[in-house]
Amino acid sequence: MAHPHHDLGHDHDHDRSGHDHGHGGTDTDVDWNEHAPMLESQAELFTPLYERALAWLGHKQTDPGLIVDAGSGPGVISCLLADAFPGARVVAVDATEPLLERARARAARLGVADRFGTLAGELPGVLDDLEYPADLLWASHSLHHIGDQRAALAGFAARLAPGGTLALLEGGLSARFLPRDIGIGRPGLQARLDALEEEWFARMRADLPGTVAEAEDWPGLMAAAGLRHTGTRSFLLDLPAPTTDRARAHAAATLSRLRDGFGDHLDTTDRATLDRLLDPEDPASVHRRRDVFVLAARTVYTAERTG
Repeated sequence: MAHPHHDLGHDHDHDRSGHDHGHGGTDTDVDWNEHAPMLESQAELFTPLYERALAWLGHKQTDPGLIVDAGSGPGVISCLLADAFPGARVVAVDATEPLLERARARAARLGVADRFGTLAGELPGVLDDLEYPADLLWASHSLHHIGDQRAALAGFAARLAPGGTLALLEGGLSARFLPRDIGIGRPGLQARLDALEEEWFARMRADLPGTVAEAEDWPGLMAAAGLRHTGTRSFLLDLPAPTTDRARAHAAATLSRLRDGFGDHLDTTDRATLDRLLDPEDPASVHRRRDVFVLAARTVYTAERTG
């Protein structure tokens, strides 16, 4: 399965998601503060996808009192949650205080600060500091940064109110920006980059404290945590060619990070192709070519605490 967290997702989308992460690098020790602007930019680009996902969640939790964004990063999705559920209080949870500062500033700019809070600490233990159980716990590309994912899911479940929903965003399909054959270099460049990212992801998981290998059967793992699986749905971001300047900038930033991180693992042809794709003066670059697009999918799994 592809790991779109490599798009830098948290979705920070954490993704600390928030959760997209020193992705593209061979160093698995991630500096989330350094990536904060990219995390914000990506989550903003993916906002239409997240809005559809939250609308779907709205049919499962119609009037939540407390929503927790577990692994919130700079708070883009936290604020979307506040907008989608205007009667709820939202708590953004992350281990990195500078990212939470960005989340609080965003909430203030968007006028939801009066029902927005933050909580700093490592998941899942920090959730014990919540004042009361959550009606909706959203975890976007944060679970895979925890060594023992089964234990983490049990921790998430324990902080749900009876009838509360856990919404887990993991998996999906990595973003594509270019056709298979772009007229320069060898066809299939992005597929080869995906393979390198999969190797990076495996190393990242192996290096986590207390890591436990698990098959990524998220509904099964949710059931093992005592939750009832209530749905799975994938959501698409489709920004077709010729795309926007913002989407081009995202493609360029992602490919640049991959070039920096994986350049030594690419052959001469692929390195030269990436260099041309990233050169703003080259007509073949993502800054100028008309066939650039953004196509990605995110998958959300939901489960309910019944007892």
